[in-house]
Amino acid sequence: MGDRYQRAELNEGRLLLPDIEISLGLWQGSFNSVNRLWLRWMTPEGDLILTPEEKAKQRATNAEQRAERLAAKLRELGIDPDQLS
Repeated sequence: MGDRYQRAELNEGRLLLPDIEISLGLWQGSFNSVNRLWLRWMTPEGDLILTPEEKAKQRATNAEQRAERLAAKLRELGIDPDQLS
């Protein structure tokens, strides 16, 4: 402690920081069009903490999927969703 480094123990390949309820781990993927191994913030359980851009993309994907499910349900009811205004 203090002005000396201490060896850290990894848990499932992640460095847990329990005081702030977060962990650091390695993630293979693409960020800003660069595909490589990245150091990423994660939850203590190992789930990625998404960047604002990733959150927006996830919300858009979820909205598209919901719209597709609603359109399919309307078609089941005999309503053409493309004819609604």
